[in-house]
Amino acid sequence: MMSDAFDACAPIQATHMRGGTSKGVFFVRDDLPPAARVPGAARDQLLLRVIGSPDPYGQQIDGMGNGTSSTSKVVLVSRSARADCDVDYLYGAVSIGTPMIDWSGNCGNLTAAVGPFALARGLVDAPAEGMAVVRIWQANIGKRIIAQVPVSRGRVVEEGAFMLDGVTFPGAEIRLEFIDPGVGDALLPTGRVLDELNVPGLGRIEATLIDAGIPSIFVAAASLGLRGDETQADVNADAGLLARLETVRSHGAVAMGLVPDARTATRDRPHTPKLAFLAPPADFTAAGGRRVMAGEIDLLARILSMGKLHHAMTGTGAVAIAAAAAIPGSLVARLRQPGAHDRIRIGHASGILTAGAEARCTDGGWRISKVVTSRSARRLMTGVVHPAPMAAIGD
Repeated sequence: MMSDAFDACAPIQATHMRGGTSKGVFFVRDDLPPAARVPGAARDQLLLRVIGSPDPYGQQIDGMGNGTSSTSKVVLVSRSARADCDVDYLYGAVSIGTPMIDWSGNCGNLTAAVGPFALARGLVDAPAEGMAVVRIWQANIGKRIIAQVPVSRGRVVEEGAFMLDGVTFPGAEIRLEFIDPGVGDALLPTGRVLDELNVPGLGRIEATLIDAGIPSIFVAAASLGLRGDETQADVNADAGLLARLETVRSHGAVAMGLVPDARTATRDRPHTPKLAFLAPPADFTAAGGRRVMAGEIDLLARILSMGKLHHAMTGTGAVAIAAAAAIPGSLVARLRQPGAHDRIRIGHASGILTAGAEARCTDGGWRISKVVTSRSARRLMTGVVHPAPMAAIGD
C-alpha cells in the first residue's frame, strides 16, 4: 500500500550544494509536498528516501547521499517571518544505516551555502555588485547567523582564490558571523569550565562541556590514549575505539542534560553533542599529504560526526572550539598554543581552520557575543529529485 500523505513519485525542485567541507540537498520548504512541510513522519520518510537511507550497505547508492556523515544531509530554507532575519534555515543530519534524521543541531559547513542558495532562489534580493548580507535564522537551535556573500551583476560569485583545507578547489570566500552562539547558563551547561565524566570502562575523564554553535564535549587526546594527530583511517577502521568514543560522547550528553541516559544519546541523538579530542600543537601530515608544522597551528583537534571521525572539521565544532578557547581555565584554553589571542588556528585531519571569538565575562557568567569564520560554497546541481515509491507510514 502506498502512502496517501503525498505523491512519493512526484519530482521536487532541489539543489545539490557544497558548503564548506560538506554536501547536502537543499530545498525551499514550500516546494515540498504539503505533508512534508511540517515536522513529522511524512517529512522524515520523504527526505530519508531522497538521500537513500537507511542503507545496510552504507553507500546510499539509491539516493543523493554519498555514504559519509559529511554528505548525508538535508536543508530546508524559507522566507523568515522575523524582522531581524531574511530566511529560516533548518538542517537535518540523515543517518546512513538507520531510518532517522537528527534535527537537534546545526551544520556549520552547510551554513555557508544557505546565503548563496537563498539568493539564487530569489528568497533574498541581491545587490548588483558587492557583498550581499543574508541574515539567517538557524531554526534548529534558535540562533542568528550573518553571511556575507560576494555578488557580481546580481549573481552569486562562486569562483575565487579562497582555499579551504578539505576542499580540492578554490572558491569565493563567504564570511560567517555566528551571533550569540552561547549565552549565560546555556554556554556552560554544568556551570563549570571543567568537569569530570565517569565513563564505564575508562574511568574519570576531564572534559569541557560547552554549548556554542553546537553542544560539544572536549577531552584531551592523551586521556583516551591518543596523540591528537590521528587520521580518519586510523580511527574509523578501529571499531573498538569508535565504541569507546561513543561511550564518552553519550555520557557527556547526560552530563549536559541533553538526554536522560547514555543509551538514549546513542539511539536518538547521534548528531549532538559533538565529541572532539584535543592536543597541543605538533607537526602532522594532513589528509591531502601536506605537512603541517606545529608553528602554523594553536591546537590539534579531531572531531566525531555521526559516529565516525570527520574528514576535516565541522563548522559548528570550530565555533565551539573558538568559544571555549576564549574562556580561561577550559580544556581548550589550557591545551592551545600559549600567547595566542582572539583567533585560534585549529589543526584538523585535512589541514588548518581559523576561527575567532568575541567573549566577555559578566555578572551572569561568560558571554560569547560572536564567532567569526570563513567558508566557500557552490551549487553542484540544480533540478529535481525523484523520490522512489515508499511503503505507507507505519507499515
